[in-house]
Amino acid sequence: MSYQVLARKWRPRKFAELVGQEHVVRALTNALDTGRMHHAYLFTGTRGVGKTTIARIFAKSLNCERGQSADPCGECAVCTAVDEGRFVDLLEIDAASNTGVDDVREVIENAQYAPSRGRFKVYLVDEVHMLSKNAFNALLKTLEEPPPHVKFLLATTDPQKLPVTVLSRCLKFNLKRLLPEQISGQMRHILGAENIAYEDSAIGELARAADGSLRDGLSLLDQAIAYGGGALHADDVRTMLGSVARGQVLGVLDALASGDGERLLTECTQIASYSPDFGGVLDDIASVLHRLQLIQLIPGYRPDEDGDDDNALATLAERMTPEDVQLYYQIATSGRRDLALAPDARTGFEMALLRMLAFRPGDGAPSARADRPAAGSPVPAPPSPRQAAAATARPAVATERRHDPAPPVRAEPASSPAIAAAPVARDASGLPNWESLIERAGLRGPFGLLAQNAVLRERDGQTLVLALQPAHMSLAVEPMVSQMEERIGQALGERIRLRFVNHSQSDAAAETPAARAAQVRDSAQAAAEQSIADDPVVQSMKREFGARVVPQSVKPFDNESGAV
Repeated sequence: MSYQVLARKWRPRKFAELVGQEHVVRALTNALDTGRMHHAYLFTGTRGVGKTTIARIFAKSLNCERGQSADPCGECAVCTAVDEGRFVDLLEIDAASNTGVDDVREVIENAQYAPSRGRFKVYLVDEVHMLSKNAFNALLKTLEEPPPHVKFLLATTDPQKLPVTVLSRCLKFNLKRLLPEQISGQMRHILGAENIAYEDSAIGELARAADGSLRDGLSLLDQAIAYGGGALHADDVRTMLGSVARGQVLGVLDALASGDGERLLTECTQIASYSPDFGGVLDDIASVLHRLQLIQLIPGYRPDEDGDDDNALATLAERMTPEDVQLYYQIATSGRRDLALAPDARTGFEMALLRMLAFRPGDGAPSARADRPAAGSPVPAPPSPRQAAAATARPAVATERRHDPAPPVRAEPASSPAIAAAPVARDASGLPNWESLIERAGLRGPFGLLAQNAVLRERDGQTLVLALQPAHMSLAVEPMVSQMEERIGQALGERIRLRFVNHSQSDAAAETPAARAAQVRDSAQAAAEQSIADDPVVQSMKREFGARVVPQSVKPFDNESGAV
C-alpha cells in the first residue's frame, strides 16, 4: 500500500475530531440537530485551518444513510464515498480554475435536478473569491432562491473580495488560526498513534513554524520525519527549518542585558554558523521578549511552554526594565520587516541587534520621574544637547541592572544652548514671554501643538494659567500636562504648575502663537501671490499665450532656509 501523507491520513472525518474551531462546530451541530439549516454557508480563514474539511463533514451529516445528524456514522456507503471524494451529490468546484460564467452556468443548470443518491445536493466552492464578476452574477440568483434540495458551502481565504450581494445571502463563519499549543497537541497525538519517537522541543519548533495552519504543520512534520530518518529530533528540525535553539536566543538577550557588545557579536557569529533564516531568528527573539514582558507585568504569570528555560527567563526579566523589553521588541519586529532592504540578511540581523545595544539607556540617565523640588527651590539647568547626545549614544556599561518598577525616563533637553543659557524675556507685568518660553522649553510635537494654541493669561503663585479655545481643550490631558510642567519648570528654573481654562472675551486681544504664525504665513502667501501677479514676464505670458497661474501653486520663499 502506498504511503499516505499525514495531512490526508489524519484529516478529521467527524466534527469531534476538529481542532480549534469549536465556535463553528457548535453552530453547525445545533443546526443539524434541530433541522434549522441555512441554504448557503461561507467559511473564511487562512489556509489549512479546516474550511473544506468542515464542508465535507457537513455534507456527510446531511446525507448519512443512518439519518441526518451532527454525528455521521462514517461507515455507510455515503460517508465512505464522501471521504474518498467520489460521492456524486457532493460537487467540489475549484473557483481558482473555474472562474468563468460558463462554469457557473453549468452548476446552476444542474442545481434544479434532484440529488442522485443523497437527500441533498451539496455544492462546495473552494476559493470562491476567484470567480469573475459575471460568474458571481450568474450564481447570485440561485443563491437567493435555491431549490430546497440544494446547499451551498463556500470557502475562501480572502472574503474582502466577495461582493456584498453574495455575503448577505450566506451564513458566515470565520475560522481561527490555530495556536501553537493546539498544533503541537495534535502532532503529539498523531506521533503517538504512528509510534514515532520525538523530542518535545522539536514539536514546539514545528508548531511555531506552522504559523496557525495545522495542514502546514503536518506537512512540515512529514518532512521532519523523513529528514530525521523516521524519528523527530530537535537539532534536525532546527537545521531543516533554519532556526536556532532557544538557548542561543537567550544568550543574545543576556548579552544585551549586560551591555556586552563583544559577547553580542560572538553570539551573532555562532548563530550565523548555522546558516539560519535570520528573519525567523528575529521572530524568536520577539517571541521571547513577549514572554519576558508577561513575566514582568502580569503577577503570577508562568511560561506555558516546556519549562526548561523558566529560570533563565525569570533572571532576564529581573535584569531588564519593561521599557528595555518594549524597545527591543520594537527593534526586533521592525528589523524583521527591513531585512529585505539590508545589503544581506546577516548584516540586517546584526544591525538590528546593534541597534538594541546602541539605544540601551546608559546607567545614571537623568530621570523625569524623580521627586520634584519644593516650591521656590532652584531646579538644575537641563543638559546641553551635546551632553544629552553623549549620554544617550555612549556604549552601555556592562553591569547588572535590576528591574525597577518605576524606571527613569530621560528628560528632553532644551532646544539650543543659546536659549537655555539666556534669561526668559518677560512683559511689563512680569509674566514670561510665552513664545520665548515655548522655544526655551523645547516644546515640539503634541506638546508644541498644545502650547502654540494657548495664551498665558496670568500667574497665580506657582501656577501658570493658560487660556485655550474650547476646540483645543481636549489636548490638555495627562500625562501631557505633567510633562509640560516638567519641561517649562526646567526652562524657568523653578517648580511650576499649569492650569488650563477656556478662552474668554478678555483673552481676545492676546493672540495665540499659532494664530500669529498663521497670520505671518497668510501675509507671506498674499505677498508671494501679488509678486507673481505683478511680474512683467507673467503678465506678458498671460497676454500673448493666454497663460494663467494655477491656484495654490505659488509658495512664499523662506529667506532663512532658502526653501519655499
